[in-house]
Amino acid sequence: MQERSEITRNKIIESAIKQFATEGYDHTAVADICKEAGISKGAFFHHFPTKQALFLAVLNDWLKDLDQQLATTLLDSSNVAEGLVNMAALAGNVFASADGQLGMFLEFWTQAIHDPQVWQATIAPYRRYADLFAGYLQAGIEDGSLQSVDTNLASRVIVALALGMLLQGVMDPDGAQWDEFTKNGIQLLLTGLQRGSA
Repeated sequence: MQERSEITRNKIIESAIKQFATEGYDHTAVADICKEAGISKGAFFHHFPTKQALFLAVLNDWLKDLDQQLATTLLDSSNVAEGLVNMAALAGNVFASADGQLGMFLEFWTQAIHDPQVWQATIAPYRRYADLFAGYLQAGIEDGSLQSVDTNLASRVIVALALGMLLQGVMDPDGAQWDEFTKNGIQLLLTGLQRGSA
């Protein structure tokens, strides 16, 4: 029973991603998602109380996968500096997991302008990642693999670089190999932070 419920939820998520990315949030109705997923409205509302709740679940599911990849990568690295460089190499996975869904990011940002709840849910991860990377950078300074820097500033630059590359990938998907650009850009920044590079 639980497995069938999870299958239904995944169908709803997949259908929502497709509808939101192609039609936009405002022009997608619950009925459109149900039709695409091949389910009833009752099944939809069993899993999600509103279209907005589904919209935010799409964002949270994607971020949960990213969080897990980042944590695993850091644990598998010998020190923080190496872990951060290895995280940069995840850029390809991020772009691959978002392939065909990059338009969703524009939808999140567009809706965030108009809806305080969506804004909070959209901006919170960026702030959390800035704090997370600041903590990683501080740990790297303490373990001697990174030179002393303003960790809050450096973490914001890392997040800004990653988001900027992601946005370019959304706006101009064929303009470059954005996964490679992101990886190399973050590696370039981290090389400057590593102990002995100054």
